[in-house]
Order: sequence, then structure tokens, then C-alpha cells
Amino acid sequence: MRNVSRCVFGLGLAACLLAGVALAEDAKTQSVVDDRGVTVELPAHPARIASISYFATDVALALGVKPVATTYMVAGRYPDFLLGLTKDIEQIGQRAKPNLELLSQAKPDLIIAMKRYTIGNAEQLQKIAPYVAYNMELLSESYSEVAELSKIMGKAERGQELNAEFKKHLAEFAGRAPKDEHPRFQIMWGGDTPFSFHTENTAASIVAALGGDNIAGPMTPGGHFGIELSLETMLEKDPQVIFVMDSGPDRPHENNPIWSQLSAVKNGRVHYVGDEWAETNGPIGREIVLREAAHYLYPDTFPEVDVKAEAAKLIPADMRQ
Repeated sequence: MRNVSRCVFGLGLAACLLAGVALAEDAKTQSVVDDRGVTVELPAHPARIASISYFATDVALALGVKPVATTYMVAGRYPDFLLGLTKDIEQIGQRAKPNLELLSQAKPDLIIAMKRYTIGNAEQLQKIAPYVAYNMELLSESYSEVAELSKIMGKAERGQELNAEFKKHLAEFAGRAPKDEHPRFQIMWGGDTPFSFHTENTAASIVAALGGDNIAGPMTPGGHFGIELSLETMLEKDPQVIFVMDSGPDRPHENNPIWSQLSAVKNGRVHYVGDEWAETNGPIGREIVLREAAHYLYPDTFPEVDVKAEAAKLIPADMRQ
């Protein structure tokens, strides 16, 4: 209180306010509470971002910042939805098994990570740099995650703009979708027993908002964001459009004789989709998935998508050089 009085009566109110701004600008740290419920102290102006998952890579590029390190989905694959720019970013392993030695060598001052893949290594990660974990699973989380990370990076206003723009685009595309068509769809990882995503999952939420009917249905209260669906169950529910996360050439689900009986397979409506369908919570990923989903659901209404052209609209020109 003595300092406030001295400021007001000694310097005048205007000088006091200016001093407060200066003090705020001089702050060396900021704190956030992440999805572990942990309060993390991190730099006030982080400049060297490491991303375990593509989420922070996506957000950073949209904000005009190049991360110093990123994981990948498949080694040697540089996704089109990020314009292949990850090729020039230090690769620190697959997102489920990040290489902590390579991460340390990148000298990040902030690590943004997917919670479920890193919570077991939290202590080791924290020794390298401040570590913030997000769920990165649901569309409802996408908005808050983009807003918070943009704020952390000193670009809160742009983060809010990106959220508002996506909500507007989602409503516009949904408004143009045929009202009398509700194609049954499934988003899955391939495998002997495919893992499928509930409607609250970010990509599934987008497809559902366009009028699709998700055969995996909604999450159970307090439940997981996905579920294993056998080929027998898939045949019973018979999706008309299937989106398969493309994790490589091994596709054991195609060896099951039931696979060829599915309507989506018979009608050529199985789409092996890019990494943005698995990493949809960032501002670039979700915009690309919206456009791809609209085309795949309603090819007569929405045009085929040039992923790189759409991504270029969201990544500043100086990042693309």
C-alpha cells in the first residue's frame, strides 16, 4: 500500500499507470494450469517451442512462429496441412514415444505436449523445460487450447480471431450441407479390431456438424473419446463413408473378408486421410478437416480440397519462404 500511495501522490496517476505497464512488460514468467491440473511456471515470452504432437506446431505456424522441435505421426512424412514445413524443424520422434535426448538437444524454453502420451514422463520433461500438457481430444477443448496457447505466446488476440473464424466457417459449411442427407460415417485407426472415435472427438464433431451420423455414437459420461469396433459390429452398423487414419502400408482390417462387404468399401467411399484427422485441434488442422469432410460427405455439393492451398491461407507468407 505504501508503494501505491507513493506512486499516486509522488508521481501522479498517469506515471503510476505507466510504471505498472513497465512492470508487467518486465515480468520474466507467467503461469498456467494445464490439463493435469498442474500449475506451470513458464517464460513470459517463450521463443523456443517444442511440440509433442502436431498441435503446438499447428498453432505456432498459424501465429507466425517456427517451433524448434516437433514429433511426427509417421517418420519421413511431412504433412501437407502444415505445408511440409516440419521437414525443416528438428524431429524428436513419434508422438507416442518422443526422444527426450533429442528434445533436450533442441534447447526449448517451453514444451507443449499431448497429455496421454507424456504424463508418465512429466518429471523428465520438466527437467528439460517447462512442460504444459493438453488433452487435445475434443472440439470443445480445441477452442480453449488454441486461445490459451496463443495467449502464452503473446498473441492472444490472434488466437481469439482464429477461433471465431473457424466457428463462422463451421456454421457456413453446415448451412450449405444437404438437409435431407445424413450419411453414416466412421473415423478409425486401422487394425484387426479398428479403434473408432466418438462424436465429441474433434474430427468426428466436425463431420457430425455437417450432418453425418457417427456409427460410434457419443461418449459415455466420463468415458473415453474412442472405442474398439469389431468388423462384425461395423457390418451391422454399415457406415456409408469411412475415414481411416493412414499410419502406413500395414492395413490388417482390409484382410478381413467382412471389410469388402461394407457399403463404404463397395461404393468406393473409404478415405485414407492425412495427419490432420488425427491432430485436428489446431487452427490449421480443423479448417482443413472441415473442408475435406464436407467434400467426402457431399461430393456433389462441396469441391475437392487442395490441402496445401488451404493451409497457405492460414500460415503467414514469411513462414512459407
